Formats: sequence, C-alpha cells, structure tokens
Amino acid sequence: MKTSLKDRRAALAWLGAGTSATALAACGSSKEVRARDYRISYSEAEWRRRLSREEYRVLREAGTERPFSSPLDNESRRGTFVCAGCGNRLYSSAHKFDSGTGWPSFWQPVDSGAVGYSTDYNLGYARREVHCADCGGHLGHVFNDGPRPTGERHCINGVAMDFRPG
Repeated sequence: MKTSLKDRRAALAWLGAGTSATALAACGSSKEVRARDYRISYSEAEWRRRLSREEYRVLREAGTERPFSSPLDNESRRGTFVCAGCGNRLYSSAHKFDSGTGWPSFWQPVDSGAVGYSTDYNLGYARREVHCADCGGHLGHVFNDGPRPTGERHCINGVAMDFRPG
C-alpha cells in the first residue's frame, strides 16, 4: 500500500504536535521551583502542618484562588504584604492598585530580591510565574498590562499573603 506525500506530511504533523504537547506539559514550573534550594525549606508534611488547606494548595501546589474571594483584594491601608508561608516581605501597599480582576495586584515587588520568576506552561502557553524568593511558594503571575512606571501587573493570590499594617 502506497501512501501519498500529503498523507505522510499530515502524519508527521500530528506526531510533532503530540510530541510538542507532551514536552510543554512536562515544562510546568511548579516542580522546578519547589526543587530549588531556598533559604526557608520544610518537608511537605511540615508545610501541610504549618499552612491551611487552601494556603497549601496555592503556595505549594501552584493553585489559584477564586477571584474576589480574598479580603486582601480590597485592603487599602498602608502596610506590607508578606508571604503566608514564611513571612518574607513581598509587596508594599504603595505599589498596589485595583486591576478589577478580583486578585490583589501590584505594579512591582517591595524590592528586587523579594520574589523570583519562572516560566509556567501549565495552560499550554508561556506565563511568567512569580514565587516567594525565600521559600519558593507560588504567589501568582505577572502580566504586561499594568500601570506605569513598570507596565506590569503582579496578579497575586490573596491567600498566599498576610497583611501587616504600618
């Protein structure tokens, strides 16, 4: 049985698409982030003991809370937002803005060493993931539709943070 050149090309295209999808699925960043050495490190059992179920799901499993579910989305007092996992200072209220998305949003972190970044392919395309620089906890994602001066929107899960007034 002879196959046409067109049929062979179609088969190769499907084979390539399947291989690419598998490779992309393997590129999810959360495992990479957890595997790094961080200043603050606990066993998974200890993280489960220290965090609420929802905090664990977001910080350690890269989950996302429902929009408009966090009281921190409406927090407008002066202060600092810290990692719910380790207390690392992450964001200042001076850099917070109302993005209308339902998640606390900031145009920059409190300082350049507060957070780390990686690429997340969990939805099949590249997104810039942001995590705590001290413990590696997943915070959210960064998008390029924020206000000046950075143009960035750090879209952060409220459950991943605690607020400290002052």
